[in-house]
Amino acid sequence: MTETCVPSARQGGERSAVISSDVGFRSERGPILIALMVTTGLVAIDATILATAVPSIVGDLGGFTLFPWLFSIYLLAQAVSVPVYAKLSDTVGRKPIILIGIGLFLLGSVLCGLAWSMPALIAFRAIQGLGAGAVQPMAITIAGDIYTVAERARTQGYLASVWAVSSVVGPTLGGVFSEFVSWRWIFFVNIPLCLLAAWMIARRLHESIEKTRHRVDYAGATLLTVALSLLILAILQGGQAWAWDSPISIGAFTLGGVLLAVFLVVERRAAEPVLPLWVFSRRLILSTVLVSIGVGAVLTGLTSFVPTYLEGSAHVNALVSGLALAALTIGWPISASLSGRLYLRVGFRTTVLVGMVFAVAGSLVLALTAATPSVATVAVACFVVGLGLGLVATPSLIAAQASVDWNERGVVTGTNMFARSVGSAVGVAVFGAVANGIFASSAGGENDPSTVAEASGAVFIAVAIAAIVTVAAALAMPRDRPELQAQSVD
Repeated sequence: MTETCVPSARQGGERSAVISSDVGFRSERGPILIALMVTTGLVAIDATILATAVPSIVGDLGGFTLFPWLFSIYLLAQAVSVPVYAKLSDTVGRKPIILIGIGLFLLGSVLCGLAWSMPALIAFRAIQGLGAGAVQPMAITIAGDIYTVAERARTQGYLASVWAVSSVVGPTLGGVFSEFVSWRWIFFVNIPLCLLAAWMIARRLHESIEKTRHRVDYAGATLLTVALSLLILAILQGGQAWAWDSPISIGAFTLGGVLLAVFLVVERRAAEPVLPLWVFSRRLILSTVLVSIGVGAVLTGLTSFVPTYLEGSAHVNALVSGLALAALTIGWPISASLSGRLYLRVGFRTTVLVGMVFAVAGSLVLALTAATPSVATVAVACFVVGLGLGLVATPSLIAAQASVDWNERGVVTGTNMFARSVGSAVGVAVFGAVANGIFASSAGGENDPSTVAEASGAVFIAVAIAAIVTVAAALAMPRDRPELQAQSVD
């Protein structure tokens, strides 16, 4: 049996000397790649399996008005915990953090399966979200540790393929469990997956970490968590659970903004800040963070409104609308796995720009054809957008990772993933406000197919605008530095 070693903080390199150049599953690093795919599958399946089981859950536990919190609390816990986990991984290593994440996800899954009421289920979903906040960014960071820049696009393609498979497997399992067994099994099914992922990571991944004393930034971590929780919660629930101009909305935004300002002051003085401010002073990292925000907005705009558009205007069932949307998650891993060949030839910046052209084109097709609903047109447009996002998300993240050493890579990866969550949250709020405005001004409302088409068309225009703004962020990326090109052919 061979062991896979991750470069230590002292080494600061792209890979350790014991790692070969083979990227396949049978290579020395193959077991780690498989473990990362299994670990990613935990989050990917959970993201899609719950939606089809909501009617069964509400029928059993009640609390229909509370069920949106099953999704909001999970996203909130995941988003706010990512920066903290990312910093800790640069301090104590990736392995303990990802194992903690798997453990929290396992605990949350067991408790969710045993939940006796909707409030209890919501609380336990928060625990799951805290686990997911460690699992997803750590999987990507570990891949960045053990693979060179040239190899990384292919491995990210493997990880992206997990999401493509999960987009089909998740809803299917959710429907089967709800219909023939019990909705509780959508959580219990995570138990063997968590145990398998933890066993593989514990057995195969070995890190060499420099033993030094660290000063944990408790104040910064607390301020960041509370501030982000208030701000993201206000964005997610504004215009839905409460009005934008309500006291609770204004209070959440105000207090969150004040705490975030205090956090920035504290971080300037912290010996080891949980979110170093240098992240936002480096042009490459800042521009890729802005790109990631745009990716999150475009992605959530389509995943949130395409099914509603097709079901409300074309009168198709949920299965057909889901398959049309699945075209996006098919295009994404295809282009992500091939992006390495492109950025090795033309560079990261050009690759991202090419991807954004695809994303803008697909979004414009949706906007221009919204008045004449067609499942085929939507599926093709979503596939094109997926191709584009695959050429954007993976290369921009790899460029940011390649620009820093081991002891900064966790923070950079975590910041990138957090930015996508912020983009998704803001996108949900903005696109929802656009659609609700049209529904409110129409006599037919949500039950009128023409109104649904009009509202969806407005949302797709907003998505296209978000994609165009993201092009500007991509243009701000610096041209590839010579040292990145050197790493690409290492």
